[in-house]
Amino acid sequence: MKFLKSHFALTRSQQNGIFVLVILIIILQFFLLFDPFPKSRPKVVDQHEIESFRKQLDSLNRVTVQRRDTVYPFNPNYLSDFKGYHIGMSPDEIDRLLAFRRKGKWVNSIEDFQKVTGISDSLLAKISPSFRFPEWVKKQKAKNQPEVAVHGEIILMDLNTASAEDLQKINGIGEILSQRIIKYRSSIGGFVDRSQLQDVYGLSPEVINSINQKFRIATKPDIKIKNINTISASELFEIPYINQQLAKEIITYRKLHEGIKSFEELAKIDQFPSDKIDRIKLYLALN
Repeated sequence: MKFLKSHFALTRSQQNGIFVLVILIIILQFFLLFDPFPKSRPKVVDQHEIESFRKQLDSLNRVTVQRRDTVYPFNPNYLSDFKGYHIGMSPDEIDRLLAFRRKGKWVNSIEDFQKVTGISDSLLAKISPSFRFPEWVKKQKAKNQPEVAVHGEIILMDLNTASAEDLQKINGIGEILSQRIIKYRSSIGGFVDRSQLQDVYGLSPEVINSINQKFRIATKPDIKIKNINTISASELFEIPYINQQLAKEIITYRKLHEGIKSFEELAKIDQFPSDKIDRIKLYLALN
């Protein structure tokens, strides 16, 4: 007994410590079993507030749809992935067109576009009004058919309907240059003036002079000359010789100077092709 008593005998301070420890254990058990501070209830969202947010979301969706429905005129031969997605085409439809173009082939009608891409009639009816094919494609006649006889026995053919074989009859034009002329002609929607031959890479002044002696422009593309002081940046971008960045800089310059008084004034804009002002004038006016 003395042995046990010696091991379990506690001092007053030890007894107090054990008592405090027991109290703490009891309090802890109480907190575990009974939560005296229940979590705050979730906030009830006002139904009117939900309806207000829904109306704002619907408004934003309508704006997005309106923006997607705005399709500016474009040549479908130069359709990009982004442009195709914007007008509602599927990736497969876009890929079929791009694969067709990589073969060096061209889409020259609405029917050709649907045949190559396989798009639905409903989508075609929606986007086809924005297609802008070169006017010479619509009016193209049988190859090698002369347009008019002038200067005695010299026959002038239409530069906008001439085939590669027609062009190769000019001394200095082979297969590569003839295809380059036709490709450039299609990219600008048809020649408006023979001076645009200067922009075809590889044509020397002598060859251009020979072309001018044998060809004329009988079927001009259907273009509307726009006022440079009212035209939008997107419309400027559609004009040959003007890229997207240059279009923005022209609009900025116009705003800063309260209008453009002369075409020569555009030469002050950085990266502006001053050597092509005479050709740019074919598409713009200073009204």
